Amino acid sequence: MKTKNLSLLFILVFTSAFGLAQNPSMEIASKNNNLKIRGIAELGFLGVLSHQVQFSNSGTYINYVNEGGQDVLFPVSRLSLELEIRERHTLTFLYQPLRLETTTLLVRDLVIDDLVYPAGTGVNFLYNFPFYRISYMKELAPGSEKFDFALGASLQIRNATIEFESTDGTLFRSNRNIGPVPILKFRTRYTINNLTYTEIEADGFYAPVSYLNGSDNEVVGAILDASLRQGLNITDEVGAFLNLRYLGGGAVGTSDDEPGPGDGYVKNWLHFMTVTCGFVYAFPSF
Repeated sequence: MKTKNLSLLFILVFTSAFGLAQNPSMEIASKNNNLKIRGIAELGFLGVLSHQVQFSNSGTYINYVNEGGQDVLFPVSRLSLELEIRERHTLTFLYQPLRLETTTLLVRDLVIDDLVYPAGTGVNFLYNFPFYRISYMKELAPGSEKFDFALGASLQIRNATIEFESTDGTLFRSNRNIGPVPILKFRTRYTINNLTYTEIEADGFYAPVSYLNGSDNEVVGAILDASLRQGLNITDEVGAFLNLRYLGGGAVGTSDDEPGPGDGYVKNWLHFMTVTCGFVYAFPSF
């Protein structure tokens, strides 16, 4: 029943967007800019504010910053495409690679899914958590020349691989997971003048995983992806921006789907900050 209700919610949200393509009254003409496509790319660095993880109830609650080598900056990139329909409806597709690899010497024993990594062991840490996200937003202030406000929803696909391997190859644990994450979304923009604008955007959700996918797993998950952007319109087609982003979330609970080793309990909470420079290219309107 929970899965059915969730599916109906997203069908209602996205149908309004896809239904536009089948509306015979919708005229797509370049002179009216009814259909716009934008490509957006970001490049910068990521800093770990806080990141902790635990596998199995008997496992160690590991601090990645103090014990896992995540006390440095990491390169980060972000790619997205936006399809704007009649200045009222926007579809976006986002790809966010997120791969943190470190090697460090343990200062204490770590227990990961019933396997002990003794103090003094060199360990390779891999935290690979790229995600794909498709979103729909509807503009709620279409008549304003200075202010835009859009509200909608997203569906994110997580693709996680978390590994711990001793440098001599004798100790190894891996945790992998793929799954859908429904998210609420909003974006607002204030146009300062013809050259500059300020934009705030956020995707977020907090709920039991069993509510999201209809399973019996007692796992609570959350995500927040929020950004502040200062943009510059270089030409009609090309823009640039500086972006400050908070990326946080995680999950805690026990999953019955885990075959082992370990008892299926996981606690993983992260708080990242990114600073990026980006470019926007507006393709010719249809």
